[in-house]
Amino acid sequence: MTRQDRPLTETKQPSLLALKDILFTNSLPPSAEFLAALAKDTRSGAQKLRQRYEKGLLQEAKRSAAFEARFALEREYWTTHKYIAGVDEVGRGPLAGPVVSAAVILPKDFSVLDVNDSKQLTKHKRDELFLKIIEQAVAVGIGIESAQVIDQVNIYEATRLAMAAAVSQLDIQPTLLLVDAMQVPVEIEQVRLVKGDAKSNSIAAASIVAKVLRDRLMDSYDAVFPGYGFSSNAGYGTNEHLLGLERLGACFIHRRSFAPVSQYLVAQDKN
Repeated sequence: MTRQDRPLTETKQPSLLALKDILFTNSLPPSAEFLAALAKDTRSGAQKLRQRYEKGLLQEAKRSAAFEARFALEREYWTTHKYIAGVDEVGRGPLAGPVVSAAVILPKDFSVLDVNDSKQLTKHKRDELFLKIIEQAVAVGIGIESAQVIDQVNIYEATRLAMAAAVSQLDIQPTLLLVDAMQVPVEIEQVRLVKGDAKSNSIAAASIVAKVLRDRLMDSYDAVFPGYGFSSNAGYGTNEHLLGLERLGACFIHRRSFAPVSQYLVAQDKN
């Protein structure tokens, strides 16, 4: 037993700074004896640190339980399917840019607790999780359909095409797809889940990968087509974007079949 793990009654009480270091910085958790002694420490600062530590443990337990709940479907189907891919898309609603889909096969020991519906995460957290997903995933596939394809076949069909492309890009062929609310046009067994990115870690991982990649694409488009604010609005119809449409007209990546883009095209033709 190290000095820092000894009950506080057996040694000189550590400073509050030292307590904070023991509770929150050390790679190994404090011993049960140390925590029991800490509970008897009469200093108000020590009790605040103890309460903060216990609150953190409770939050971690909740995160772990929620993560396990989002793996319930995978664990059920892993008994009959070796490889299960989660499939999701990003970009059905914007006025500009492609629709992007991702298919992700996670390993059974995947343990990145914060993987969740991409819409519930900050950009910084998505970027962080993106790297961990790419590093740990068994396979990742990406499908992208342009604004021109969206205009030709409609957004629903373009989304299905992007999902099919993502599945086809996987290095390993899955035998089951968990899909966020859509039917992918491939000959693979599928389970469709409404709000699936909040119910399945595989779909959530796919939503994060698709979101990060699409946002990066829109950042690059902002440099090519300035004036619409693509790096900040990802092609959605914000005031900045609409003002850019009014001032500049539609650019190459605008979806001409979408209102109000189509309205601005009519106005341009009249001029």
